[in-house]
Amino acid sequence: MFLNWALGLQELGCNVLWLEPLPEGASPAKLLANLLTLKRNLTKFGLADSIALFFESGAQLPEELDGLCMNLDAAAEADVLLDLQYALSEKVVTRFARSALVDLDPGLLQIWMSQHKFATARHDIYFSIGETVGKPKSGLPDCEITWHYTPPPVSLEHWSSTKVAPDARYTTVAHWYYGEMEWNGETFNNDKRTSFYDYLSLPGLVSAGLEIALCSGDADDQEKLLWEQNGWKIQDAWEVASTPNDYQYYIEHSRGEFSCAKPSCMRLQNAWVSDRTLCYLASGKPAIVQHTGPSRILPNAAGMFRFCDLKEAATAIEKVESDYENQCRLARALAEQHFDAKKVVAGVLEKALA
Repeated sequence: MFLNWALGLQELGCNVLWLEPLPEGASPAKLLANLLTLKRNLTKFGLADSIALFFESGAQLPEELDGLCMNLDAAAEADVLLDLQYALSEKVVTRFARSALVDLDPGLLQIWMSQHKFATARHDIYFSIGETVGKPKSGLPDCEITWHYTPPPVSLEHWSSTKVAPDARYTTVAHWYYGEMEWNGETFNNDKRTSFYDYLSLPGLVSAGLEIALCSGDADDQEKLLWEQNGWKIQDAWEVASTPNDYQYYIEHSRGEFSCAKPSCMRLQNAWVSDRTLCYLASGKPAIVQHTGPSRILPNAAGMFRFCDLKEAATAIEKVESDYENQCRLARALAEQHFDAKKVVAGVLEKALA
């Protein structure tokens, strides 16, 4: 997710700095190991020497990191901070000439803020990838903030349409459990498993194979057995998608994406689309995903199919299978039309620097 934003900036000719807060109390050896891993993963994209690290407390970086990264002082010379985690303190955000918060959890972030469960520093401008955030009839709190909509980006230069094996499956990568959420006096489970469970029997209704890559520890042997007995293939996400290269290979060699959304997306009708889904689209892979609300840009039967129940999901898969090559072309075209990182990030910068 973060990498696509950085690559969009890079494609515009910006000098990109990758800014990360460090956990207080972590050992220098652990920090060094993590930094070297990050540098290794960013080398391919020309960002390995663009990392800036800092402690929120203001403590100096350990000498083990000397010469391997920049600090907050260097990062604060940037023209604008794009805050994609919205957890930076006021004293850090105000170091920058301009700051823009980019909300990647539409509806959730606003609810957390309204419930005083999450406090963000003041920024010069606020963006959200949720089409309904900040709209009068959405029912979502705006927290007295003007929210500007932006589509999430995908770097088209780094994803290309690829052919797949005839037996390739529709896949996705997911965290299984998320926890509960409180909204409008109701508490409900807001995890992917809750949404996927309604589609447990889907493999028996379709001709294509279905697969989920789950993060280690998210599903024990009994849980995996339940899904595999119903025709799903379960992979370990850390084995098949633990690095940017592995993640890209996994998506590009899938037949397409089948995925559900967190229950909150359907309840809040935020028109959310996953950054992961955009990677499938950019690699010319059709996406069959759960309907998260009316959208001005998300189609229901052209490269992307959005379903509301088990029958619709099965029908969508069979429709894609019957028109597969064309749906692959439509998927890539959708990414090019609405989610091109170069265009998306240019729009954000134009407003953020105004």
